[in-house]
Amino acid sequence: MTHLRGVKPSLAPDRAPLTKAPPAPKWMTDEARAEWKRIMPRLIEDRIITKADLTGIENYCVAVGRVREIEALFRTAGLDKVLFGMQNRAMQTARQLAAEYGLSPVSRARVGSAANDDDEDDNPLTIGRNRQ
Repeated sequence: MTHLRGVKPSLAPDRAPLTKAPPAPKWMTDEARAEWKRIMPRLIEDRIITKADLTGIENYCVAVGRVREIEALFRTAGLDKVLFGMQNRAMQTARQLAAEYGLSPVSRARVGSAANDDDEDDNPLTIGRNRQ
């Protein structure tokens, strides 16, 4: 299948995945570290990430941590337009990075579909034709 604009390629287990989760970086906030500990087992089990991917995972965890920290501020200080904008951007960043690493239902489905992508003929124009 050729790459089409707007169509994400299927995720597949990496050929050199991490087999053990590294500890969360010490510089992360408690909220970001909690997210690291929550997602790492799944990423390791799915064989999705390599050492080269750790910066992206760090960024995802920081974004999720930031969302949770801002939510706590909303509860104590009330709604602030600046904080809302910061939280919104952190949520968007977290969502985008989650999709990169199979942390959303759709991206997890792409991981599973990569193994089943062995049709002989992907051309939709051949439907109904006699294949030999």
